[in-house]
Amino acid sequence: MNELSIPRPNNLDAFWMPYSDNKYFKDTPRLLARAEGMLYFTPEGREILDGTAGLWCCNAGHGRREIVEAIQKQAAILDFAPTFQLGHPIAFEAAARVAELTPEGLDRVFFTNSGSESADTALKIALAYQRARGQAQRVRLVGRERGYHGVGFGGMSVGGIGTNRKQFGAMLPYVDHLPHTHLPERNAFSKGLPAHGAHLADDLERLVALHGDTIAAVMVEPLAGSTGVLVPPVGYLKRLRELCDKHGILLIYDEVITGFGRLGTHFGSERLGVTPDIMTMAKGLTNAAVPMGAVAVNNEIYETIIRGTAAGIEFFHGYTYSGHPLAAAAALAAIDIHVREDLPGRVRAIEGYWQEAAHSMRSAPNVVDIRDHGLIAGIELAPLDGKPGERAMRVFRRCFDDGLLVRVTGDIVALSPPLIIEKHHVDRIFTTLGDAIHKEAA
Repeated sequence: MNELSIPRPNNLDAFWMPYSDNKYFKDTPRLLARAEGMLYFTPEGREILDGTAGLWCCNAGHGRREIVEAIQKQAAILDFAPTFQLGHPIAFEAAARVAELTPEGLDRVFFTNSGSESADTALKIALAYQRARGQAQRVRLVGRERGYHGVGFGGMSVGGIGTNRKQFGAMLPYVDHLPHTHLPERNAFSKGLPAHGAHLADDLERLVALHGDTIAAVMVEPLAGSTGVLVPPVGYLKRLRELCDKHGILLIYDEVITGFGRLGTHFGSERLGVTPDIMTMAKGLTNAAVPMGAVAVNNEIYETIIRGTAAGIEFFHGYTYSGHPLAAAAALAAIDIHVREDLPGRVRAIEGYWQEAAHSMRSAPNVVDIRDHGLIAGIELAPLDGKPGERAMRVFRRCFDDGLLVRVTGDIVALSPPLIIEKHHVDRIFTTLGDAIHKEAA
């Protein structure tokens, strides 16, 4: 048997697939069986160029030997140890390495297992901080329309994507939302940061006028990815930072997507020039080899919560697998690659070529907008009459069949390849995507 020819599973029934059209998939399965570098391989051995870094997460490419060996070695030494009232050395080492990359002052790291857990953890830290500093009335959390912060009830409540919420009834109480920053009538086909929209941050003043001093925190993605690549307007984040400071509100960045090099710096806050009080991360933290997330916290927030408790447990929150030994080993190896190979520098070196290739799609049929920043791009398509999302889904399926993995959300094709991408990969991505858009023009 060819080494790339891996048998298909003989039963697809048991696995309830997440965020999937299960009925369609199980009638027409598309399977990935192996990965290496920039490529996935199907069970039959057909190669699929990865245009999405898995799910925004395999920044260093697939199958990195250093990460595999680190996980194997750690599994043989210590497979698991609790971090409730105990510790193991590699968790502390991993936290220190993360803190070396985070913005100055965000030096305290709380480990989770995913971006969703990171979001809920960050919100709970914000509430605990406000209470510890004598502001217990600050119980309200503010998100943004079209925001995505995972699928826990906290992140989902603060998030603002309607389809993620409509099946589940009531969300958390005391939550409100800022408007999203998408202004296609003024910013369509912007390259990099759009010029218009900084004024949208001023809506926080309206929420303060409505809710008074009850707002604990504002959570936003510095660049919104899962909703279809919404790039922040020039000056928007700076204005939001100013208003949070003015009103005693914490600013939380969800950097699950923008962390670990995606925008050409360690974290998006560095590239965008505005530092939050709390920052979530996951995905690229371990290059997705083992699930892991983290929350980086401003030192003053940590000290306030720790000092605010006379004795015993200061923060009643955590997970069985917080700082799991195998995840910590994977994180250390992934960070080593990130630094040694200067993945952020690679993004900066190729992002101009990437941007021009993305905007070459402007002439393709039904393309109504293109948005990009760093090594991210969103190609928005006009929806089919009465069938929102159908056109982009057809493009997704055709791309896969033609050897390219893209991601779609609504009628937006989102691209976020591994940061090791080279120019010939860029050419192949947009040639294949362009062909698929043309073929699905009807």
